[in-house]
Amino acid sequence: MAFFGSSVVFPLSPFYVAEKLSALRENALHRPTCLFSGHGDFGPLLTAAEKKHGLPKGLMHAIVDVESGGRAHRISYAGAMGPAQLMPATADLMGVADPFEPSQAIDGGARYLAQQFARSRGNVRLAVAAYNAGPGNVRGVVPRNGQTEYYVAAVMERLRRK
Repeated sequence: MAFFGSSVVFPLSPFYVAEKLSALRENALHRPTCLFSGHGDFGPLLTAAEKKHGLPKGLMHAIVDVESGGRAHRISYAGAMGPAQLMPATADLMGVADPFEPSQAIDGGARYLAQQFARSRGNVRLAVAAYNAGPGNVRGVVPRNGQTEYYVAAVMERLRRK
């Protein structure tokens, strides 16, 4: 999995098997499209997505930095894909055909984040928590599940640096 998705994940883990298989399939379909050209700098795509979807300046930059370290081919332990680390179901929901293609992934991730931002009435911390944990797991507070609270802190720290 590390070879295919820029991720160190034990592929035989019994968790998120369908999502990891979906991510590997999507990655295999995507790789020939960028084999020789790469993807370039995401900065302009991130800035444009923030403006287009009404997000605070630097927020999508911080999300992508924490989610994937700016790597287009990243696959998480749970099967999240691409620079915005979209789960297969979220990519489908947002109409993202290729979650490893930065322009599609970043726009889809920004649209999803904008939905969470609106749902949380402009509360950045809650929107970021919902992006990570899923909106059903955020009920007015950042969940303390051993991951999301650290994720939100990391995103907010990067946002402060922008």
